[in-house]
Amino acid sequence: MPLFHFSEDPAIEVFEPRLMPARPEITTPLVWAIEAAHQSMYLFPRDCPRILFWPLPTTTPEDLDRYWGEREGVRAVACIEWDWLERLHTTSVTRYHLPPETFEDLHDAGMWVSRETVRPSLVEPVGDLVDALRQDGVELRLMRRLTPLRGLWDTSLHASGIRLRNAQDWGANAGSVPPRLTELMERRGAP
Repeated sequence: MPLFHFSEDPAIEVFEPRLMPARPEITTPLVWAIEAAHQSMYLFPRDCPRILFWPLPTTTPEDLDRYWGEREGVRAVACIEWDWLERLHTTSVTRYHLPPETFEDLHDAGMWVSRETVRPSLVEPVGDLVDALRQDGVELRLMRRLTPLRGLWDTSLHASGIRLRNAQDWGANAGSVPPRLTELMERRGAP
């Protein structure tokens, strides 16, 4: 199974386990990776706030009608704010291929973690991020603000929010995203 790490830094030779300052409740240093099927969540500038969602086998017809509609050939929808469009077009992102041997699956949106130092097996530039999203079957939606999507976590769709602390007006509503990552880490024995 291909695992990747994405970065704006094109010269990382080794990934050392580290803590996540934005998630102080996770006290175990980790190396993070994403599986190929979910790599589109990281085809963005690092600090770009984004929400990606897609249907699950259990998604209701009502949620499909409201949020998904008639989409053929689309695996996921990615929403960003208009203010990030230029950076999406101009930011260079590097895809690091990571050997899977020391990684464990968190069973949540393709996230994997390793407690060991990891050396990439291949390093490659992603190229045009908008085109990479399109090739990955992701529809890009531009919005003035992401806050109207807060209710996605209460639907039967899968919703992933990344860097939402950087979204306009999100701060007062940050608690509306479930802390699933913390729960997953606790189940796996990572304090």
